[in-house]
Amino acid sequence: MKKSRFTDSQIVAVLKEVELGAKVGETCRKHGISEPTYYKWKSQFAGMNVSSLAQLRELQEENARLKRMYAELALMHTALKDVVERKPLTPALRAQLVQSLVDDHGFSQRQACKASGIARSTLRYRAAPRDDAGVTEFVQQHIAVNPRHGFGLLYDSARHQAKPWGKTVLWRVYCQLKLNLPRRGKKRLPARIKRPLDQAYEPNQHWSCDFMADALWSGRRFRTFNVIDEFNREALRIEVDTSLPAARVIRALSELVEVRGAPLSIRMDNGPEFIANALAEWAKTHGIELRHIQPGKPTQNAYVERFNKTYRTEVLDCYVFESLAEVRAMTADWLHRYNHHRPHEALGRIPPAEYRAKLFPNLYF
Repeated sequence: MKKSRFTDSQIVAVLKEVELGAKVGETCRKHGISEPTYYKWKSQFAGMNVSSLAQLRELQEENARLKRMYAELALMHTALKDVVERKPLTPALRAQLVQSLVDDHGFSQRQACKASGIARSTLRYRAAPRDDAGVTEFVQQHIAVNPRHGFGLLYDSARHQAKPWGKTVLWRVYCQLKLNLPRRGKKRLPARIKRPLDQAYEPNQHWSCDFMADALWSGRRFRTFNVIDEFNREALRIEVDTSLPAARVIRALSELVEVRGAPLSIRMDNGPEFIANALAEWAKTHGIELRHIQPGKPTQNAYVERFNKTYRTEVLDCYVFESLAEVRAMTADWLHRYNHHRPHEALGRIPPAEYRAKLFPNLYF
């Protein structure tokens, strides 16, 4: 409240002067106040003496102080209620809070429950012990006989047999027995025959292919699909993208077949893209044998594995890439240098393209 420059005795004197017969305008000019100020004083302090006015001032100040105190307490109370109600307090913690309010602050149980946001029925609730032996036995017997049944068939069987348990009880026991986890059967692969890593005697006789994985600077993962000719270790193609499904593998191999012709066989591992039915149909259409190595035996595909090490050392681990376009551009440049300029130790320290031209000068791709 703004403090007036006039004391209580001065205000009372001005009002008394007008009451004794002085004109309002002259009195206001005499004391340097406006007429609205005079009438405001009159509405508030008319008929009072100095002591009564001082007492009123004290009451107004006390009232203002109490209002500020109430506002602060209300704000604090609202904040505490917000914390108690929004935080995920368990009923046990809320019960402890109620007991603390009753013991330490003298609250009644009703007041403490209202302040902590818990119902008195919840506070007094005592959980009855559960006996799930019959449910557990039924679930275990059903799953033992029908291991591929999920919860839906289990619940339908319980309903059909007129069992007294509801869906919630069955689901709780089902989860306690950890039967809700996905039970995926192991995918059975056909028997893979160990084949010797035989040497090709002419170009385009046997190919090898494999996948590699890396990441951009942003952390985004990408894959590469590498294809080489086993005769001269020539890199035929490196396909780069974030996803390379079986359809993309077929497209890349089809483009190579259009340029170079179909090989007799392609050596590969047992990845999901390489055992897809679509790839098997494509190979059958083009008369190509798919040679799958034995699972967990990467040395049976040693040609492309050795090429992968060179590609990773000289490209993937050597540079930081910000986009797939950079990966493709750097890979294409390195691929040309690898095939035409980089000496290969297994080929007599000459590049793969030169080795092919040396043995088959009339063969062009």
